Amino acid sequence: MIFHKKEKSCAIYAPVSGKAVELSQVPDEVFSGKVLGDGAAVIPEDGTIVSPVDGTVATVPDTHHAYYVRSKDGLEILIHVGIDTVDLKGEGFQNFVKAGQNIKTGDILVKADLNLIREKGLNPIVPVVITNMDAVNRISATKGIMEAGKTTLITYERK
Repeated sequence: MIFHKKEKSCAIYAPVSGKAVELSQVPDEVFSGKVLGDGAAVIPEDGTIVSPVDGTVATVPDTHHAYYVRSKDGLEILIHVGIDTVDLKGEGFQNFVKAGQNIKTGDILVKADLNLIREKGLNPIVPVVITNMDAVNRISATKGIMEAGKTTLITYERK
């Protein structure tokens, strides 16, 4: 007897509360041009950034402005807090995780001071990108109001 695996739709939840928009609206060509992969972005209403999936923290830079998370099914997801925020060198970011740590959807990754980011003339938008697009058949991004760790931002089907 041969069993065929049915395609199953999986979810990546919003890592921050706010308004979800298409990647094309991110004012950075690396994201809007989908250089790193495909996904969506959230214009944040607060600075608490949570894990969008159950999985493992893959990398945490010293600047705490971006997080790579590996989902339990092997998807590599970049959560980037703001545009050009690497230039802040960690100022305004309070990290809560370390590389290799197991995490659940909704666990806090970092708290970002959105007021400081804006005062420095930077955009606090949060792109969420699947960087190993070869692992998925298709993705679909949701637009509208998001609640961190609770609202589906991206659905995808694994290959």
